[in-house]
Amino acid sequence: MKTLYKRLSHFKKSVTLKTPQSFNMDQQIINLYDEYTHKPLSRQEFLKRLALLAGGTAAAMALLPLLEVNYAHAAVTTDDDLFTEYISYPGVPAEMKAYVARPREEKKYPAVIVIHENRGLNAHIEDVARRAAQAGYLAIAPNALAALGGTPANEDEARTKFQQLKAEDNLKNFMNVFDYLPSRKDYNGKAGCVGFCWGGAMSNNLAVNVPSLKAAVAFYGRQPSAEDTAKIKAAIQLHYGGLDERVNAGIPAYEEALKKNNIPYELYIYEGVNHAFHNDTAPTRYNETAAKLAWQRTIDFFNKNLK
Repeated sequence: MKTLYKRLSHFKKSVTLKTPQSFNMDQQIINLYDEYTHKPLSRQEFLKRLALLAGGTAAAMALLPLLEVNYAHAAVTTDDDLFTEYISYPGVPAEMKAYVARPREEKKYPAVIVIHENRGLNAHIEDVARRAAQAGYLAIAPNALAALGGTPANEDEARTKFQQLKAEDNLKNFMNVFDYLPSRKDYNGKAGCVGFCWGGAMSNNLAVNVPSLKAAVAFYGRQPSAEDTAKIKAAIQLHYGGLDERVNAGIPAYEEALKKNNIPYELYIYEGVNHAFHNDTAPTRYNETAAKLAWQRTIDFFNKNLK
């Protein structure tokens, strides 16, 4: 591990990780899949371009299971010692729904809002919520698409539905969870959030817009503007894959704004890994070493700022 610099509560680390065999796939193919999942690129166009890169349609079809998310591969964190439930709270234009997990003991806990990627609430994010619960937190994972009627089973339909979300309504729906929290007898008044990809950007947005937020963790999420960064009151922790050029382009300006406004932050870049490296249902991009290290840092960060 190479420490680039450390000064007071501001530090950045770049970590070079051994790349597992599953990451030997051509980076151009991984980048194409990243473009497909984040831009309005039709499945037909994606498959056409994939066939060109793979050397034919048959080869492209063989690669698909290695590229596409498969929730059957999600780690299953036991809930034997956990209390879990689904809850509703006010949203726009309709009611919001969320998955909740916390330790079984009935007492007050700090809350961690767990924010999904751009496919809605799924088995992987529910598992991440259980991991936070096992670490001693009241984990709440809202479903952004609940306000539009729920998450379609088909991922392309879910992606299309995300494009129908109005930014101002969506932000309000996630901010509303902080209005809901005080109604719970198991909440101790301290809250943080962690988000992934689309959810990483939302985690940054909540840090900008929720003054009571104590800690925000963003995994490979789009960064706020310098003007918005100045509004942040929370401590910030950021995780990026070294190969994720699209998202990483915004790091320098965000870091400069964090420093300028004396916002405590931790910034980690995991060299040799891709966007979505924490998602264990994304077989080509998942990196177990980076994922486990980043999650342990996340829990340590919450323990420092919420307990």
